[in-house]
Amino acid sequence: MEIALIILGVIFGVIILLFAVMAIRAVSLKPHKSKDAVFAPDKSDRAKSYGERLSKMIQKETVSDRFDSDRTKFYEFHKTLEDLFPLVHKNLTKNVFDGSLLFKWKGKNDKKPIMLMSHHDVVQAKGDWKYPSFSGHIDEDGRVWGRGTVDTKGSLFCIFQAVEELLSEGYTPETDVYIASSCTEEWSGGGGPAIASYLKENNVQLELLLDEGGMILEEPIKGVKGIYAMVGVVEKGYGDIKFIARGKGGHASAPPKNTPLVRLGKFMAYAEKHDPFKAKLTPTVTEMFKRIAPNMSFPLRLVFANLWITKPLLAKLLPSISPAAGAMTKTTLAFTKASGSEGLNVLPQEAYVTGNMRFIHHQPNEESIKIVSDMAKKFDIDTEIIYQDKPCPIVNYKSSAFALIEKVSADIYPDVLVSPYVMTGGTDCKFYSEVSRNSIRFAPLYIDPQQYGTIHGLNENVYSGALPKCVDFYKEVIKAEK
Repeated sequence: MEIALIILGVIFGVIILLFAVMAIRAVSLKPHKSKDAVFAPDKSDRAKSYGERLSKMIQKETVSDRFDSDRTKFYEFHKTLEDLFPLVHKNLTKNVFDGSLLFKWKGKNDKKPIMLMSHHDVVQAKGDWKYPSFSGHIDEDGRVWGRGTVDTKGSLFCIFQAVEELLSEGYTPETDVYIASSCTEEWSGGGGPAIASYLKENNVQLELLLDEGGMILEEPIKGVKGIYAMVGVVEKGYGDIKFIARGKGGHASAPPKNTPLVRLGKFMAYAEKHDPFKAKLTPTVTEMFKRIAPNMSFPLRLVFANLWITKPLLAKLLPSISPAAGAMTKTTLAFTKASGSEGLNVLPQEAYVTGNMRFIHHQPNEESIKIVSDMAKKFDIDTEIIYQDKPCPIVNYKSSAFALIEKVSADIYPDVLVSPYVMTGGTDCKFYSEVSRNSIRFAPLYIDPQQYGTIHGLNENVYSGALPKCVDFYKEVIKAEK
């Protein structure tokens, strides 16, 4: 009995000591100044002018559709760019690929060229908007309203404006600078591949490609206070999968068991309850948590400051705690579309649902698709791949390219903390792996929580007062020694 009590005492003592160590580590993390950072929109005439110019770009409707090959609207938008940025069009070489744009600004050498990229097509803007969706309305707070303000004509404006201003100053870049803008990004169309093929054919190897992705955000993960520059260095793969259930059909008045729609329903419910994908805290995700942990509340800091012991448990629990953070750790499957019988009283001979998958690097396309296919077979459901892209090469957050973005961010946004992160969405960067050493997904434009929630949704808008710093960011990237 005494030995048992001694053993229990030792175990209890170790637990107390372990908790004390964890608490000390959590307390020792001093909050970063970004925790108390407050965005103050620029109210200058410069900001006002930028807003008015961006408004003209928003007023040009550029909704893209994979089933519409007419590029007229995009060429009309190009004319707007010519009017807004005359020096760019006078001094840079321009190539057009069926509505997608590539500009080249000849530098003093071509050894380490860079490319700034942001697409000009947008998604549909249906629904009841506060202001008409392509009005470019500017309100009393200086917000420019309309589809594309955030995704991604806002950053595209800032890229062109940065180059326009540098040209007006007589500046010549040290290396070649490219500007790319696809009109097919929203549906992974041919614009990006065409531009990438052109660069490859001309033996262009980009030292840095800077595209859309992360932005300057408040509370990027719930419970993390402050403003952050979330720099995307990982882009997951993409897949659209069709799950097909077949049956004999017939009249709905005497239905048999396990008809196609019922089997599909059971399969979807099972897949949601029994997530088959392996969550893993990769080096990028681990580094992200290390950087943002100081600005967490104490209970969260206790967990994230001690990943050396909490990592295995956190990997399992994170997807259920935060869907956004969880999506950075594993492959995801979301059911998006369904079809059954065309008659209200007819059993379908064939029904299907589609699943949108985002493949993580440690469980890429083939493995993840096999997992869900095997699961579907248990419900007598076949699997068909509609479309897929593989995960993109990972950019090392210790690389010189990331360090450059980090330095410029610190110069332009001194109160903002910079963190690498995993993109859960997709970009045109996926087409440039063969011509880009470092494809970084980051648009240096501040957006608040309301604006973040409007991407592909209602009432998309951006502050005119956020545009000047974004312009200055791109100017510093261009002028930085490569």
